[in-house]
Formats: sequence, structure tokens, C-alpha cells
Amino acid sequence: MQYNISMNERSETYSVKVGNINIGSKYPIRIQSMTNTDTSDINATFTQIMKLADAGSELVRITVNDEKSAAAVGAIKSLLVQKNYNVPLVGDFHFNGHTLLTKYPDAASVLDKYRINPGNIGSKEKFDSNFDQIIKIAIKNDKAVRIGGNWGSIDKQTLDEVISNKINQKSDVSYSDLMKNILIKSVLTSANKAVALGLKPEKIIISCKTSNVADLIDIYESLAVECKYPLHLGLTEAGLGRDAIISSASALAILINKGIGDTIRVSLTPDNNESRTEEVEVCQQILSSLGIRNYNPRVISCPGCGRTSNTYFIELSKSIKSYISDQMPAWKKKHPGVEDLNIAVMGCIVNGPGESKHANIGISLPGNNENPAAPVFIDGKKYKTLHGDDIENQFIDILQSYIEENYR
Repeated sequence: MQYNISMNERSETYSVKVGNINIGSKYPIRIQSMTNTDTSDINATFTQIMKLADAGSELVRITVNDEKSAAAVGAIKSLLVQKNYNVPLVGDFHFNGHTLLTKYPDAASVLDKYRINPGNIGSKEKFDSNFDQIIKIAIKNDKAVRIGGNWGSIDKQTLDEVISNKINQKSDVSYSDLMKNILIKSVLTSANKAVALGLKPEKIIISCKTSNVADLIDIYESLAVECKYPLHLGLTEAGLGRDAIISSASALAILINKGIGDTIRVSLTPDNNESRTEEVEVCQQILSSLGIRNYNPRVISCPGCGRTSNTYFIELSKSIKSYISDQMPAWKKKHPGVEDLNIAVMGCIVNGPGESKHANIGISLPGNNENPAAPVFIDGKKYKTLHGDDIENQFIDILQSYIEENYR
């Protein structure tokens, strides 16, 4: 697969090696996800990591919050290796990371990256000691570290001091700007401290997450100017369903279009028993929509209108997407580059023939009161016209033949 930045060039950053992949610099924007299993449940966590990796997650983060979860990390990694899964594992540490990494050297060894939050490492009196422990363990094990600040977990003592100063000095700086400045200062100070302790800059990734789109954009625009560490993007606590997807897509698309961002995650609150892989699929769709990376053939279809009161073009669009989904595991192996294929399924004569000509392969179905014929176009030229009750299967046969001839 070829990767292209079709908009602004990416901000120049260090290149960080995490497991078997490179992050930052001119490397592709990577998709990250996170398990929501109890990490101490080895089989459940192992199974979910495989599903996320199969969906396209290039890094998977797991919670390491207590001794049972830390003790399970080695077994989880071993099972993944046995099944030939080499997706990098990121350990998510809060509050007690220094203790767990020290007490469980196997976890420290097999994890590919540690994620730490400056706001949750310890009080001002304990921060330096705890932080030093984690960084020294990372250096010893040659591991990358993500220093990830979060809007909701800024150190309380620091926050109280800053707010108190604002009140005492009668500053007109907004609370929102104060929070953003604290967050940026927190991660950059911590990153520079890690470098001073001996961690190479090429081992550091940073993030500053908020749950507000405008604030997130402001913060990352500043970070992109102030440092060369690769940046991990994502709204935190984005929410449920469509609202979360739209907010995340809005923030990530704007930043990526500005050339900012090296890894991304869409944090979705699971709805009932929906698959955890949805957040991976949303990330893929964002990158695909921006023309950066394609993961599946694109199916273009019209929204329908009063000219298309019949629903056949809708049904055909769904059938084609379903067919692609079923076939992609085999196509990826047999037909390299098939993910760049564009397919158009259109519903009437207004835009149907034209849009079909722009696609690699397209079909223009009849609208209301139109001639009951469906012209098919291949690479801009009319190939044939389909008739009858079996248009779907005829079109799928043409599609399959096109793939076999053009993606070898």
C-alpha cells in the first residue's frame, strides 16, 4: 500500500520506533486503539487485541493498573506471538506505574511503549522520584514513552496555584486558556525532563487531550510549533455514537489537514455490545476520506431524491459494500492495491453517468420514469448496459473480473 499526504506536508518530527513500526517524521499516520477488558483476564484481553489488530489497529493500548494486570502482560504477549500477531502493545500507567514497572520486570520488558500521565504520577513532593523511576526503566529496556496529558487529570496542586494567581493578579486570561497553557507546559516540561534523565528524544511521543474540539486544535497547533516530538491525536471522553464520531472526525481532520499528528485514536464509549473495533474503523474512514490512506475500495452512492423513489440503488449500494467487506481478507492477499479502487452506484440520469465515469467502475441505475436500463462504465468508458432482474449479480461479476484483471 502506498501512503500519501495529499494536503499539507506533515510537521517535521522525530522518528520513534515502537515495536515493529516507526512513528513520526515521514512515516504514515498510525491508528491506535485501546482494550476495555480487565487486563488480568488474559484470554479476554488477548482475544480483543487480535480483533483490534485484524480490524487495522497498528498499536493497541492496555490498562496496567494493578499487580494482577501487570502480571498478566507477559502471558498476553506470549499468546499474541504464538498466533503471529506482532502488533505493538502500549501499557497505560496511572498513579502506580513506577511501582508496577519495578515489581514486574517482565511487563516492563515485553511492552513496546509506556504511556504515562504527568498529572497522575504523584504529588509535587513525589513526582520527581516516581517519574525518574519510570524513565530509567524505559531507558534500561529501550522503550518508547508517551507522555500524555489530559484535560481531566491536571495535577490539582498546580491547578489550584495557577487559579489562585489569576485571582490575586486579577488576570484577564480566560480559564480555558489557563488550562491549555498548563497542559502544554506539563507535557513539554516532562518530556524535556525525560531527555535530561537520558531518554533519547527519539523515544518520546506526547499528547494533550481535551474533550473540546476547538481547545484540542489550539493545543496541538501550539505543540506542533513548540516541539519536534511526534504527536498522538484524539479527543478524550468523546462520548457516544454519532456525536462522538462527528466531534472526533472534526478535530482530527482539521489537525491532519494542517500536517499535524502522527498517531490517532477515536475514543468511543461502547454502545451496548457493539464491537470495540468501531473506533478503528472510524479512524480508517477519516484517513481515507482525507485521501491519505485507503483501507477498502470506496463505494460512492447518491443520497436519493424525488427522482429516485425506488430503493434499488440503495439496496445495491449496501450489497456491494457487504460483498467488499466479505471479500477483502482474500482480496488483500491476492490483489495488492485493491483498497484504492473506486466504485460508483448511482440512482438516476442527473449525476449517475458522470459520477460513474469518474470511478474505476460504476453503474447508473434508472430513476423514476427513466428507461429501465443500467449502463456500466469502466475507467471512464461505457462498458455495457445491464437489464433484467439480475443486475446485482451481473454487476458483481463485472466487478470481480475487473479486480482480477487490474490488481495482480
